[in-house]
Amino acid sequence: MTRSLLMTTTAAALALGLAAPNAATAQTVVTMNTVQIFGTIDPAKISDYTDYMAAVNLYDSLATVDSGGNLVPQVAESWAVSDDASEVTFTLRADARFSDGSPVEASDVVYSFERLLRINQGPANLFAGVIESGNVVALDARTVKFTLSKTFAPFMSTVPALMIVNEELVAANAGDDDAQTYLAANVAGSGAYLLQSWDRGSRMIVRRDPNYYGEMPDNPIDEVRWIVTNDEATVRALAASGELTMSSQFQSPETYAALVEMGRFTLESRPTTTAFYLKLNNRRAPTDDVRIRRAIAYAVDYETIREVIFPGEAMTTVLPAGFESFFADDVEGPSYNLERAAAEIAQSSYAGQPIPITLGYVAGTLFEEEISLLMQANLESLGFVITQQPEPWNRVTEIAGSPDSTPNANQIFYGPTYPSPDSMFYTQFHSAASGTWASMDWLQDPEVDAMIDAARATGDVAEQAAIYKDIQRYLAEQMVTVPLLAQTVQHAIDTCLTGFDPVPMQSFDYDFARYSWTC
Repeated sequence: MTRSLLMTTTAAALALGLAAPNAATAQTVVTMNTVQIFGTIDPAKISDYTDYMAAVNLYDSLATVDSGGNLVPQVAESWAVSDDASEVTFTLRADARFSDGSPVEASDVVYSFERLLRINQGPANLFAGVIESGNVVALDARTVKFTLSKTFAPFMSTVPALMIVNEELVAANAGDDDAQTYLAANVAGSGAYLLQSWDRGSRMIVRRDPNYYGEMPDNPIDEVRWIVTNDEATVRALAASGELTMSSQFQSPETYAALVEMGRFTLESRPTTTAFYLKLNNRRAPTDDVRIRRAIAYAVDYETIREVIFPGEAMTTVLPAGFESFFADDVEGPSYNLERAAAEIAQSSYAGQPIPITLGYVAGTLFEEEISLLMQANLESLGFVITQQPEPWNRVTEIAGSPDSTPNANQIFYGPTYPSPDSMFYTQFHSAASGTWASMDWLQDPEVDAMIDAARATGDVAEQAAIYKDIQRYLAEQMVTVPLLAQTVQHAIDTCLTGFDPVPMQSFDYDFARYSWTC
């Protein structure tokens, strides 16, 4: 929104409990909608796109990532990697400060890492078996050394996921749960923004820290307001009133068109390495049968999904083609062919009988509902008996914890949480990472585990590429999951707001310290 619109109050905003911003305390306010709630702001527990969206604004890491996937110094001003890549030593900025004004020191980095390992959620799986407790050491107040237990080629790419907490503040509020209760509602970081308010289920507001130690662009964003709504009419009403500055990336084509028609918005459309999958539960009947999984893949009308329902690029393997050096371009992707689907069913262990199947998707997300209904029509024509199971996102993350409660097919977006193909394979397909929304395939295949481990253990990029290509071929043959499309991220953005540039790390492109207001 422009400064002239800051005092606008709309019926839609009032319905969501949003008062007009105070122009005296926030000169530039950006309002963005998200289609799911913020599950947590604890940097040791974050896992999905809204969690990371909040965290990258509230916390800083040793390094961050730019749009090219390159590491950029943040709390650390420099680092040195040993010749054998077993040790990495970071030198911290002398002026780095937490929001309470205390210095960010090496001991805070050690504490943040040890707490992450203890809680063993969120980003912890990135470091599992790679760095053991006690192997991150403060050499002095500004120097911290990481010693790896084994070769882990993508280690530097994972560093931005370790967000640094204020040891003194967190330890003082540790309670009996390692400060999980405290950090569920409070922030102890050094990020560019401070938590102003958080109404779970409806909104979050963060305000720029005037004493932030880091660099900010000219005309920075003073306040960011996220409104949680996936209702297309509400998004259009917020835009029409002047309240909305930036839409989510999950709106319908009709909503994007309506916002552009208003004249205040431009449609930013960029290719990404975020994949949209139909994840098939490999441990639950009938999708425990590879023939049934292949039949489902042949029953997907990919062209209609990509060109009519939700924009994206074709995918032939589980890895988006944006990972060019690691992409297996010899894999022929699944195609829409109901005859071949019927032939697969006929060869399955479920042939000659009604085949019940549950289709899961995020409740209230219109395009996912449309896809699920399209799938239902095609599958019912083949003899499947369909149960639709829309669930709110927080419920999706709960039922993903067991193969018995995970639906047969699940529409899931997943993008790299760090700029490496390892992020796409380990979190989704390694047995050690099972039990999250990202791994609703429930693969648990020792052969795949061994290949992923081998790719992580070599520093030879050509060898890594060969292994990753073999994994793609294997997953395609077994039709472990159905790659629907590589997301073309779209946002309707106020023409006065600049700074959006997709980053190959989950939600780091929504770090509003990179944005500015040009009007």
